[in-house]
Amino acid sequence: MKRCVVLFILMVMLFSLPSIIWATGKEEGGEFMNSVTITSIPEEYKRAVPEEFQGQLKEFSYTVSNYINSSRQLVTNQAISSEEAGRETVQGEPIVKKCNVYLPAGYDETDKDKKYNVLYLLHGVGGGRYEWLYGGGRIDGNYVICNILDNLIMNGEIEPLIVVFPEGRSSHDWVDNSFSVDKTNILGFYYFDYELRYNLIPFIESNFNTYANIADKSPEAIEYNRRHRAIAGLSMGGMQALNLTFGGYRHDSTKYTGTSSFFNNGLDKTVKAPGMQDLFAYVGAFSNAPTSSTGDILGSGIAAADYPMELLYITCGDNDGIAIMSYEMAIRDLMETAGENLRSYYQVLIRGGGHDFAVWNHGAYNFLRLLFIEREKEVVKITL
Repeated sequence: MKRCVVLFILMVMLFSLPSIIWATGKEEGGEFMNSVTITSIPEEYKRAVPEEFQGQLKEFSYTVSNYINSSRQLVTNQAISSEEAGRETVQGEPIVKKCNVYLPAGYDETDKDKKYNVLYLLHGVGGGRYEWLYGGGRIDGNYVICNILDNLIMNGEIEPLIVVFPEGRSSHDWVDNSFSVDKTNILGFYYFDYELRYNLIPFIESNFNTYANIADKSPEAIEYNRRHRAIAGLSMGGMQALNLTFGGYRHDSTKYTGTSSFFNNGLDKTVKAPGMQDLFAYVGAFSNAPTSSTGDILGSGIAAADYPMELLYITCGDNDGIAIMSYEMAIRDLMETAGENLRSYYQVLIRGGGHDFAVWNHGAYNFLRLLFIEREKEVVKITL
């Protein structure tokens, strides 16, 4: 009798838990909820599709009124206090930046009835708007990341979407891709959220046929819009996706903070970002760089937000000498701290993976397949 009671209790506990999948398997992965398998990229998906199914890649310029100037001040045309920014805020002349935009096959700017989801895909510390393109290389004359997008869309695995490749340095010297922690171009990475909110997203949503319309500030529109935007990034861009979305810490050179660097890279935390969960319901971080906030900080930001995080996908290679520690710190206690406000959580560790596009394209491919679909609460922790 006692044994039956114990078994009954165990069964009740099992079926009352959210879907939690712990997996250690071969690269093929396993079958998870929503019929999406975490898997390697099919080799044919790296090749070009027939021309009529190929998307277009275009470069655009847009005006930025929120950026770091040469005096390390935040230039802004918004009511952002110095306390929130962690530095003096001033008015100033806008600058002009560039981004690349992938438009799927069949995109017609005159067809206002056809709407699209948008993914903002961020680069690393030494990259720019071409890093995802050049870094992954070309096959059949096309960029591999664009071939992956074309194949996913052509085969009906994802809905056609727009992908924006921005320049992630919100600074007057955004064209400088060198890494020197004392420069303002590095500081600009930690203030990209203001540019996104007030400049880049409004530019995209006023010039392209998107579901989201950031100009509509009603509560219903905010909830609707965020479910049609996603953000992800590699390395430094992965840090940005985590810290800036979930209210993690901004960082600055220890030359100016007067403190020590935990990561021994000359950067130390300053103030927390206000967060962007009202803008994005889906976040991906691929080999998130040092200066990523710890899991308890990120999870607390998720838990405290007015909106649930529909999907967080975080991945790294176990042979990544640059990001493995920041990845492990970011995932520690994140899920437990986030609580019910984190709907779906994917934690993918890749055996033998380094700090390279083998990991980053793998992350982008699988993240794309999970976006913009309804799902039950699920937790997937897998080593491939």
